[in-house]
Amino acid sequence: IVGATGARAEEPGHDLTYLAESGLVTHCTLPPTLYADMAGSLMASEAVLQALLHRGMHGGGTRIEVALSVAAHYLALPRRWGLTTPGGSVGGAHAGYRVYPCRDGRVALAALEPHFAQRLCAAVGLGAEAGNAMFRSSTHAAIAAFVQGRDCDEIEALARQHDLPLHVLRDEAEPG
Repeated sequence: IVGATGARAEEPGHDLTYLAESGLVTHCTLPPTLYADMAGSLMASEAVLQALLHRGMHGGGTRIEVALSVAAHYLALPRRWGLTTPGGSVGGAHAGYRVYPCRDGRVALAALEPHFAQRLCAAVGLGAEAGNAMFRSSTHAAIAAFVQGRDCDEIEALARQHDLPLHVLRDEAEPG
């Protein structure tokens, strides 16, 4: 496992620098986990399996280099493809794939697929036909208002009732 490939292998770097190079560090907020390191560990385990397959097929060993910079670039692909940018489907443009505030926390809503979007629209009172409506500002506003008017328990009950993919993030009580 190396930091970067080729001539850059001896260049100093770390998880944070590889993420920044890949466009995954925004503003001055540190990432919530060590994405390149964790993805690199998965790539290393995959390389071990590749080496075992190579030995089984060719009777000898092989050397496979795993670079954390490559892991970071791999993780950045959805952003480069435009999926996770603000105008992308999973970057905030789709009203069913966002984090919304509710009365006592937040809701990570993931109603991206048409059947989930239709169920969400029906539950919110927008009708069952979602289609391109999920990219309209009026749909964003309606879902935001609906969620904001409910607490986490109500949202979880709604999710069970309508089979919606979401996770509530309750506000932590302040120590008293």
